[in-house]
Amino acid sequence: MKALVTRTLSGVLFAAGMVAGMVIHPLLFAVVFLLLTIFVLLEFYDFCALAGATPSRSWGAFLGALFFLLFFAVAAGYLPVRAAGVLPLLPLPLLIIELYRRQEHPLANMAFSLAGFLYVVVPMSMASLLIFTRDGESSRFYPWILFGVTLTIWLYDSGAYLLGTAFGKHRLFERISPRKSWEGVLGGGVTAMLTGILNARLFPALELHHWLVISAIVILFGTWGDLVESLLKRSLQIKDSGSVLPGHGGFLDRFDSFLLVLPIVAMWLWITGIL
Repeated sequence: MKALVTRTLSGVLFAAGMVAGMVIHPLLFAVVFLLLTIFVLLEFYDFCALAGATPSRSWGAFLGALFFLLFFAVAAGYLPVRAAGVLPLLPLPLLIIELYRRQEHPLANMAFSLAGFLYVVVPMSMASLLIFTRDGESSRFYPWILFGVTLTIWLYDSGAYLLGTAFGKHRLFERISPRKSWEGVLGGGVTAMLTGILNARLFPALELHHWLVISAIVILFGTWGDLVESLLKRSLQIKDSGSVLPGHGGFLDRFDSFLLVLPIVAMWLWITGIL
């Protein structure tokens, strides 16, 4: 009972802090999501250390922070769009830095350092695209698209967990995650679609069909994101990515779905002219 109370309390506090950071002010969003990005990145680098590599944690975090802040500044309209041309260059110093670190396995170190950018920093930075809408040449703060996506992910995970626990019999991907079931995916999928309908009523900046596509993206890529992290943990024979959130594991455990969902949602809204 005590463990359940601890899990619930930590989950509520984390969700409340994340939502507050998301919707109150764009600069507060930048601070909160910058910290989350760094925490998730450092947990990923901890994974890499368990695999025998020594990625450049401090430089990776520093350059990752620069990437996030520059991406945010362009999305917010604080900098012109052409400033985004610098973004692809920011991970490159990680290759040069390895020349001077004198660590074993330099190829693995460089690969894992860059993988942190691709897997964590770029997707988390794309959250900035989902809190602004374009009004001509200017950007307008509208955090409810990101909030709706987040709500869909959370409720999909909850629906999948509850229905999978109660009725799960057919394993989804037993080799990687023996506890996940097709029944859980189905239950979470229904929850996600209902959340999409709710989002269309609450946040009409996106029409219903956009929210339903986002729900479908959450179902598919959220599941894959969860499985990818499960694969990483299984290969290292660990249960959680960390212990910072009592009863919930680490930051990477909480954001595994986000890392695949956010860039696909942003791409969809870009292609359809919403962003």
